[in-house]
Amino acid sequence: MSVLSWTAIAMGGAAGALARHGAITLVQRWNTIATGMFNGLPLGTWLVNVSGSLLIGILYVLLVERLPVNADLRALLMVGFLGAFTTFSTFSLDTLLLIERGLMIQALLYTLSSVVFCLLATWLGMALTRTLA
Repeated sequence: MSVLSWTAIAMGGAAGALARHGAITLVQRWNTIATGMFNGLPLGTWLVNVSGSLLIGILYVLLVERLPVNADLRALLMVGFLGAFTTFSTFSLDTLLLIERGLMIQALLYTLSSVVFCLLATWLGMALTRTLA
């Protein structure tokens, strides 16, 4: 792997991590101010995982299947940005913290909905992009 590839991944990773932090912070503020109905659930992480899954489906079709895109650009976007933006490590921690707090139903709901909606979002991103691109 070239220095350019490593640099692309690092730059994408930094941008993805910042985007994840910003998105989660915004969702937490919205939930607190607007409704509060999702208190106790890591909604920001859930939304980042679902939207990141949608984006990776779209990018896979565009950058791997449809367009002859430079490998460094794919690495920047798919490995770097989306690798840092999607947060299954945070998802795992959030789930375990729910379990530790005795919120078993919330932990189960969060886990199942995350897996199902992320898989559906990835499929939707791929299907829509295959249809439109």
